[in-house]
Amino acid sequence: MSDALDDAKLSAILVHPLRPTKVILVDYDPGWPSRFARRAAELRKILGGRARLIEHIGSTSVPGLVAKPIVDIVVGIDDPDDEQAYLPDLETAGYDLRVREPEHRCFRIGEPDEPVNLHCYPPDHLETRRYLAFRNRLRASEADRDLYAATKRELAKREWRDINYYAEAKRPVIDEILGRAGWRE
Repeated sequence: MSDALDDAKLSAILVHPLRPTKVILVDYDPGWPSRFARRAAELRKILGGRARLIEHIGSTSVPGLVAKPIVDIVVGIDDPDDEQAYLPDLETAGYDLRVREPEHRCFRIGEPDEPVNLHCYPPDHLETRRYLAFRNRLRASEADRDLYAATKRELAKREWRDINYYAEAKRPVIDEILGRAGWRE
């Protein structure tokens, strides 16, 4: 979502209506990698070779970082727009489709106790590479991890018309950190 976000753009890609939210951040939980590992094993069983990569992304993938207690996973699917090739299997397993946009689908599962966001992109998609570069930079740089945590804490003080507005508000600091990581689009 590189253009300015607004309700109309969001409504065009969201499967469910906008959901006003207050972001709740918690201290890092050393159990998050295990939650990811369980879901990754489940996804390998469900998708088999259709899952070309499965990676733990987002703040729960960075030791020591505050986060919303939602494990984020990116799965590389050759053609996410070909929903019949994988979507029925994910839905049968309980994954709820939340976002539908070209070359990207986002699902949710595990609420309320162990929520997971599952992002499906082509394996070498720009967003997949950005997620991994950002995660790796935060794992390697305490200063950038602290900057990102402070930004998130400040933004979490607000109420948001939808969680996607919170995500978009973090974009400037994410871009700044990616720049220090040598990221070029």
